[in-house]
Amino acid sequence: MADTKQNRRRLLQGAAALSGMALAPRWTGASATPDYPDHAIRLIIPYPPGGAGDIVARMISPGLGQALGQAIVDDNRPGGAQIIATQLAVSAPPDGYTLYLASTTLSVNPTLMRHLNFDTLKDFAPITIAASSPLVFVAHPSLGVSNIQELVAYARAHPGAVNYGSSGPGTGGHLSVELLKYMAGIDMVHVPYKGAGPALMDLIAGVVKVVCTSPLPAIPQVRDGKLKALGMTGAQRSPIAPDLPTVAEQGYPGYQSTLWYALLTQARTPAAVQTRIRDAAIKTLRDPALMQQFVSQGAEVVANPPADAHAFIQAEIARWGQLIERIGLKGTA
Repeated sequence: MADTKQNRRRLLQGAAALSGMALAPRWTGASATPDYPDHAIRLIIPYPPGGAGDIVARMISPGLGQALGQAIVDDNRPGGAQIIATQLAVSAPPDGYTLYLASTTLSVNPTLMRHLNFDTLKDFAPITIAASSPLVFVAHPSLGVSNIQELVAYARAHPGAVNYGSSGPGTGGHLSVELLKYMAGIDMVHVPYKGAGPALMDLIAGVVKVVCTSPLPAIPQVRDGKLKALGMTGAQRSPIAPDLPTVAEQGYPGYQSTLWYALLTQARTPAAVQTRIRDAAIKTLRDPALMQQFVSQGAEVVANPPADAHAFIQAEIARWGQLIERIGLKGTA
């Protein structure tokens, strides 16, 4: 009788253990729990409030938070050629609770900056390229130029007299002007800022005379008569300003520069968590209302798969690296 009770007890314990194994989550580690996310998620933005990247982040955050079921907390960390924000993002725990909205600068810094303590391709896992847009050359009205050809003519007649602002060293706006300088053989002086917002404020005030930046913050200032649009950097004209010619149309065939925004997380983030973020991001970006909002701002939703985003960033590193080496541009870090 005692043996029967003991055997029954062992059978029940074994069944309980098997049941526990069947119900137990297969993921390991505190960060890879099936209930991800269970608290707010931080989105690091390497721009100050008011810049193009900040605008893009705040367009995406509400829908992404709704899709994930948790609030997205926007965290602006401008300056340092975006290295400050990038280092903060790459050093965060790989648990899916810190995302990073990178831009073209992410593909420029590996060549431009001498000492980086991270590897862009190895330390980050791309979720998707969220959106892309051409940039627009805008000038202060006092400069007296109305298009790219007039800007080049003025710069040639006054070498080194035109100062141009940018969101910082290695940003899309910086490299776009340097590309024009190289192709046109002109000299303009670079004045870096900690984001497009401060650069545009000084442009409107006349402190600098030219800025090349995203249409998102710039075109409204053009429409208000505070700035003069000179040309778009894309391969074709933009729907936001269909009457504004591209730089290529104005005597520089082959000129093209695109500003893009990539949603990233840490490479060591569990694959299941990355998939959860990717699905939520794609759902958010492909919402027709949000897509139309991007179009109205002169941008286009991309929402591509992670593998395509990785290949794109890799190609951008090579493309901008060739230009930087060709013109001998030097970084500061």
